[in-house]
Amino acid sequence: MIREYLVYLKNKNPFLLYLWSNNQKQKGIKSLNKISDNEAIVKLYKDYSGKKPNLENPSTFSEKLQWLKLNYHNELTTICADKYEVRSYLEQKGYANLLNEALAVYEDVKELNIANLPEKFIIKATHGSGWNLICTNKKKINWFIWKKIMHIWLTNNIFWPGREWPYKNMKPRLIVEAFLTDKSGQLMDYKFFCFNGKPYFIQANKGRDTLNHAQNFYDLDWNIQPFGKDLKPRPDIEIEPPIQLKEMTKIAEDLSSDFPFVRVDFYEVEEKIIFGEMTFYPKSGLPDFTPSEYDQILGDLLQLPNSNNDE
Repeated sequence: MIREYLVYLKNKNPFLLYLWSNNQKQKGIKSLNKISDNEAIVKLYKDYSGKKPNLENPSTFSEKLQWLKLNYHNELTTICADKYEVRSYLEQKGYANLLNEALAVYEDVKELNIANLPEKFIIKATHGSGWNLICTNKKKINWFIWKKIMHIWLTNNIFWPGREWPYKNMKPRLIVEAFLTDKSGQLMDYKFFCFNGKPYFIQANKGRDTLNHAQNFYDLDWNIQPFGKDLKPRPDIEIEPPIQLKEMTKIAEDLSSDFPFVRVDFYEVEEKIIFGEMTFYPKSGLPDFTPSEYDQILGDLLQLPNSNNDE
């Protein structure tokens, strides 16, 4: 509960977010300069869980994701993890209608022209994870500190600390998208966990960035599952399925067909499906399932490809 409260404070206070972001960047640079990819992955995993991952014969979900970082270097993962380039992937697959409106793309914070933007919008680092600003009133944003935060984003790289390969050579940019909301008054996202091109589970969050955050997993028929990821399941909190659940499932299967594992995220706005993102290593693939035995249960669902590490 203390950890959740600290995360809540960091996410609500731009100055604390700036300090945290800069600290994470410096730690990443230090890691990149001092240790190899294998050593960095083992250190990250051990620091989090207290044990080393088995990278020679991985069996759990978290171990297999670490193996994929080191051995599965499919260039398409870089395109799909990039929040700007993935748009072309969806267009090629025939899903241009699922894309949220892009208002602008910047390579430098100095290019950011707030006056030309609407009152509400979303800014995302295209090469990041969780590097977002949800703006509901641009007049109330402290742009001085937020531009400093975004500068850190543009000079940071997710590859450095966790060695998530798709991000290694990704071009840093900021994308501004149209503000979205749904009938919940927030924006529910539905995260489809897809193993070898087949969706199995959906993660749904309610009350994100609050102290009463619920995160539940459901099967494809929307039956709540007895496990969570980082947070314990909350069967006491009802999360309604999206109206377009079956269509989302079908699209997630199609989009994930090229990969051993990927999480495909959607929103639903006025019964319309909006694509969110594709994530290849949720929480950098660390073992955060609760109960912990589900790390093995989900690991059994993931069949690893032959190594194609040609670096």
